Amino acid sequence: MPKNKLVSPVLKWVGGKRQLLPSIKPMLPKRITSYCEPFVGGGAVLFDLQPKRAIVNDINSDLILVYTVIRDNVEALIELLETYPNEEGFYYELRNIDREQEKYDKLSEIEKAARVIFLNKTCYNGLYRVNNAGEFNSPFGKYKNPNIVNAPVLRAVSAYFNSSEITFSTADFELVLEQVRRGTFVYLDPPYDPVSDTSSFTGYSKGGFSREQQIQLRECCDRLNARGVKFMLSNSATDFIREQYSNYHITIVQAKRAINSVASKRGDVDEVIITNYE
Repeated sequence: MPKNKLVSPVLKWVGGKRQLLPSIKPMLPKRITSYCEPFVGGGAVLFDLQPKRAIVNDINSDLILVYTVIRDNVEALIELLETYPNEEGFYYELRNIDREQEKYDKLSEIEKAARVIFLNKTCYNGLYRVNNAGEFNSPFGKYKNPNIVNAPVLRAVSAYFNSSEITFSTADFELVLEQVRRGTFVYLDPPYDPVSDTSSFTGYSKGGFSREQQIQLRECCDRLNARGVKFMLSNSATDFIREQYSNYHITIVQAKRAINSVASKRGDVDEVIITNYE
């Protein structure tokens, strides 16, 4: 069955892999029948591959809720998003709902998913970021005409989800990787190891991602390798990451950094693509 070109990321996600797809795709296995992505984020690789069987996971439960609502209630989601105005007052009213847990809990799943999409499309720089309390804290973006409702893409993604065997979860990555068996291809795109003390971005979910977790992930990769499971991993090209994965194939690629608040500091940076196969 041919791939649907409309199936593409519905959210802008920090570290999204759209721009790296030309580097990633030639390095993928020739045949992928079953797929696992423990840190799905914006899903650029998933949506480009469109595997018929997949385990899709992310520790960010708001993100996974967006995907399950798109699968199960896409028309209601589109209808609700079409009522949301691109206004600063409405933005902060919607953003601040998560400061009142009782009020947030009263939202339906469709309302919660629409809130994430609206905030993502209208916040500053499309930067999904939460504080240590798990509260969304990006400011209003003041864009004149943001694409809040991309109905054709939402419907295409929904159709893909419904025509495939996809399991969604919000588990710890180690639990997800324990269930993967030979024959499944694993793509790993964890929060990156910071290239400097001031460059770390840990706002995907409260708690961040430490170097201890990077080591834990590498140990998971060692176990995948021992079971004969093929994997690919993306990360920053720090000495720490290169040392951790020195037993595997490491390819240096160039990626553009686009989220720095200082425009002059946005530019090409080295990243690594790591595989346990030729």
